[in-house]
Amino acid sequence: MAAIGTIPEPISLLHALDHIGETIIIADNSYTIRWMNSEACRLLSEVVPLFGIADCQALIGMNMDSFHKQPERQKRLMEGLNDTHRSRISIRNEFVTDIVITPIKNSENAIEGYIVMLMDVTTQAEEQKRNEKLIKELSIPILSVWEKTIALPLIGEFDKDRSDQLLATVLAECSKKGIEHVLVDLSGITEFENQIRYQIQMLTDSLKLIGTDCILVGISPKLAMSIVSLGSKTKTFSTAYEGLKYIINHQEK
Repeated sequence: MAAIGTIPEPISLLHALDHIGETIIIADNSYTIRWMNSEACRLLSEVVPLFGIADCQALIGMNMDSFHKQPERQKRLMEGLNDTHRSRISIRNEFVTDIVITPIKNSENAIEGYIVMLMDVTTQAEEQKRNEKLIKELSIPILSVWEKTIALPLIGEFDKDRSDQLLATVLAECSKKGIEHVLVDLSGITEFENQIRYQIQMLTDSLKLIGTDCILVGISPKLAMSIVSLGSKTKTFSTAYEGLKYIINHQEK
């Protein structure tokens, strides 16, 4: 869809681009950098020293090929662009960013230049921390299975760090959404050792303090022998189906 309307006469198009607040670089069709807004200059002032360049001003007139290990491959990509291209790149193993390249086409659909934007720039170390946090969150799946009820399938080994993460995540979820019941599925746990037993006890006690009922399901005969130390007040069922049926019946009363 083509742009519509007209830009008011007092407003300069370049000034408008400068006030967007995003990193914007404009290159011509030979991939030479011709203009960048102040946000791009601010950001690139931290990046260009990695390439032996003094400051962002020195980038004007430079060819984008200078920043690519395989310039010919990059040229083929740019020439074949029909729409916006986005990819995640690493800059000298120091920064990570999403690069967004959009071809600027004339009325005859020929490429006259390119708009390049660097989005969500972060350091490599910060990116690693973010990925580790995401992995931790994904390792604790929380499933909504019924009204005000979530299921928490525990799989694999649980060291102290993972157990602490589990406790913090579940308590936050229950408090935020007013969860009344948590089904903790232990069928993926093969050994109910002291550490696991302690963490489950911590979870059930903590949930009780905020008014949430913890129900243990997936109890095998082997686990049943060692789970008695949690106390008779902790409800247990052999299957998640039986546990959910109990919750539904309890809520209907």
